[in-house]
Amino acid sequence: MKELTSSEVRQMFLDFFKSKGHSVEPSASLVPVNDPTLLWINSGVATLKKYFDGSAVPENPRITNAQKSIRTNDIENVGKTARHHTMFEMLGNFSIGDYFRDEAISWAFELLTSAEWFDFPAEKLYMTYYPDDKATYERWLSLGVEASHLIPIEDNFWEIGAGPSGPDTEIFFDRGVEFDPENIGIKLLAEDIENDRYIEIWNIVLSQFNADPNIPRQEYQELPHKNIDTGMGLERMVSIIQNAPTNFETDLFLPIIRELEKRSKKSYDPYNHESNISFKVIADHIRSLAFAIGDGALPGNEGRGYVLRRLLRRAVMHGKKIGIENTFLFSLVGVVAQTMASYYPEILEQQAFIEKVIRNEEETFHKTIDAGSGMLTELLEELRVKGTKTLDGEAIFKLYDTYGFPVELTEEVAGDAGFEIDHAGFEAAMQAQQNRARKARNQTLSMGTQNQLLTELTIQSEFSYTDYQLTSSLVAIIDETRSLDEITKGDAMLVFSHTPFYAESGGQVADHGQILNKAGEIVAEVIDVQKAPNGQPLHKVNVLAPLVKDNGYVLKINQARRSKVIKNHTATHLLHAALKNTLGTHANQAGSLNEETFLRFDFTHFGATTSAEIEQIEHEVNQKIWAALPVETIETDIDTAKSMGAMALFGEKYGRDVRVVRIADYSLELCGGTHVRNTSEIGVFKIVSEQGIGSGTRRIVAVTSREAYELFYKEERELVQIQQQLKAPKFDVVATKVESLQEQLRTLQKENEKLATRLANQASSAVFDHVKHGSKVSYIAEKVSVSEMNQLRALADSWKQKQASDVLVLVLEAGEKVNLLVAANEKANQAGIKAGELIKVLAPLVAGGGGGRADLAQAGGKNPAGIPAVLAKADELLR
Repeated sequence: MKELTSSEVRQMFLDFFKSKGHSVEPSASLVPVNDPTLLWINSGVATLKKYFDGSAVPENPRITNAQKSIRTNDIENVGKTARHHTMFEMLGNFSIGDYFRDEAISWAFELLTSAEWFDFPAEKLYMTYYPDDKATYERWLSLGVEASHLIPIEDNFWEIGAGPSGPDTEIFFDRGVEFDPENIGIKLLAEDIENDRYIEIWNIVLSQFNADPNIPRQEYQELPHKNIDTGMGLERMVSIIQNAPTNFETDLFLPIIRELEKRSKKSYDPYNHESNISFKVIADHIRSLAFAIGDGALPGNEGRGYVLRRLLRRAVMHGKKIGIENTFLFSLVGVVAQTMASYYPEILEQQAFIEKVIRNEEETFHKTIDAGSGMLTELLEELRVKGTKTLDGEAIFKLYDTYGFPVELTEEVAGDAGFEIDHAGFEAAMQAQQNRARKARNQTLSMGTQNQLLTELTIQSEFSYTDYQLTSSLVAIIDETRSLDEITKGDAMLVFSHTPFYAESGGQVADHGQILNKAGEIVAEVIDVQKAPNGQPLHKVNVLAPLVKDNGYVLKINQARRSKVIKNHTATHLLHAALKNTLGTHANQAGSLNEETFLRFDFTHFGATTSAEIEQIEHEVNQKIWAALPVETIETDIDTAKSMGAMALFGEKYGRDVRVVRIADYSLELCGGTHVRNTSEIGVFKIVSEQGIGSGTRRIVAVTSREAYELFYKEERELVQIQQQLKAPKFDVVATKVESLQEQLRTLQKENEKLATRLANQASSAVFDHVKHGSKVSYIAEKVSVSEMNQLRALADSWKQKQASDVLVLVLEAGEKVNLLVAANEKANQAGIKAGELIKVLAPLVAGGGGGRADLAQAGGKNPAGIPAVLAKADELLR
């Protein structure tokens, strides 16, 4: 076996399959594109689903990749086991309808055992296979694998929902008896017993069936195109080659761990499981954070953002366990960047930005820890009041899930205060969350079934960028699942040898228009155009008169619609450049839509934008429009385009030949869409709205040209109405008039508050006469006739000044609602009576809720009929 670095292992895998005619696909972003079923890219095949289900056809049916992936469904196992990770790399080779079983198995064996490649001892390899898959068993035997090394496993069948499925064969490496202290041997593998001896390094899926959950597996139909999907975990492979006890003692993780040793002043012992867990958790989580943030995901409260926030907070808490109290995670980004630079230079390029995001989040979390500690203190105080000694599992889980508090920390604090914790309840809440995650994962991994008719549609069709109308031959008519020679009416999909109709892609909507016969009669309305699996524009039409295959027709797009769409598309390019200039180079496109009447642009940004920034962005775009900049399209190859500095957009896949759209020296992007010839054609640009749509992602909706004018006109008419209502002689005094009215309103509000205080003082003379004396404190519990909550607070201020009693309970009936206020002085607090706790007992009696401090609390309710019960309960608790 060769001695190799992780970089050499990755490169050797890719080089091997390149030598077998595979195209090397670069690792895609961890943030899925055009796939709402996935939270993260979680496998090598996830980015290739469109090829496996037949919705697209690759240029080369043989593909290999090293794909960064994230899975967080088993986050609790990270650091506790030898091989669990949240972020990992999957090496894979794939065949889309090309080679199958024989080549896939032979090449796997060659790569692993050949002296030219990894040079593994063949006798150390064991393979599992699906019992009914005799062909796989025979293939392994034909390569010289001993029958005793071939293990039938019933679970070796890859199937998730409807779509491509098939048997799989897994390859394991035997690390020897030193990793099998009880000397159980091959039974570990045959009975799927968790162990450190037989390490799975490769899984080969033989995708040959269209799975259908409604029929037995034996009745699955064969796929029209059989596929190969394989996955080799880089971290596992490297741990074997570098003879590491676990994945964490490899050159992928050790540089991070060594840096943690310096910061924590503690040593990492790979053989002391309890002491090294925190090192492993931090090393794993910082890799996920660095890569995910580099790909545009940002910490937040939902979706991907929630995952990142949880990972960061777990890492910070584990830092505390090894003695690191200050912010430190951000300083590990450089170590990750240097470790992975050979294949992922983007982390190094974005290091400063990634560090900034992580540092901001760390600093915020340190403040949140204080809030979590306060929450735990309140929970324990409530238990003390109730006389309960156990903190329930749901509360523990909330502390863990929301604040990142490890259960051990909660247990320690609770134990010091004399409480126990409900471990079983916590485990149940944790299991419920994991079940939800697994259910979501199982629902989302399935692929669509293959449409053989569209997949096998290989006839050429050329799109014309320059024509709005042309004559073309009808080369295919498709009616759902049938290929037709003629159609007389209804819906159909058509392919022409040439077309002026743009198929929706890159955020630009499809052209609409008409198809005419030679007599000039409209025979079909084009309502949509999408790309077929092999890239042909597929015209979705409503047929009005007979259409015959191979006949010639006139294709005519709706030129007015196209004109409006291209204005919005070019404006999107200007907007993208303006965003980067104003907010920073991290503001990358995360999705776009260029419609007929508006444009929508999603971009990455880790904070809210200010009104001044939006104004600056809008101003810059308009400046470039009015500068009448030429818009030039350059056709070239992908390498030349990148050398020109053309920006590749988020999630887009580019072939060898590309189009580059240059707007003078202001914008340069790879783009296959249609555009204006000069920015002056756009006319004017106006931002309609800007808002956050998810963690680290914001959205701008804007309009151009006629729609922008109409928006300006509408806003002008509204301003005229305001001017008339204010009786302002000119527009330029409207703001002054409004400011004057606001000042008058503030004056009236102050007078109103003074009047409310006066009324409260008058009311207090009667209320404060009704003091009652309990065994511990004096108290007042009254329903009062004031108009609002502010007057209740004014009464409380007056009560405090007069020291009328130790406790004050006031109830206000306001229509169908109830307001409650409770105040308690220091004597009451010392007697164990706290306003915040008391109001939590009283508020439910009026179908309400609230809270507050020990000295003052308030609540609202929806059931005035419960007011007598509130006063009675107050008497019961205080007398």
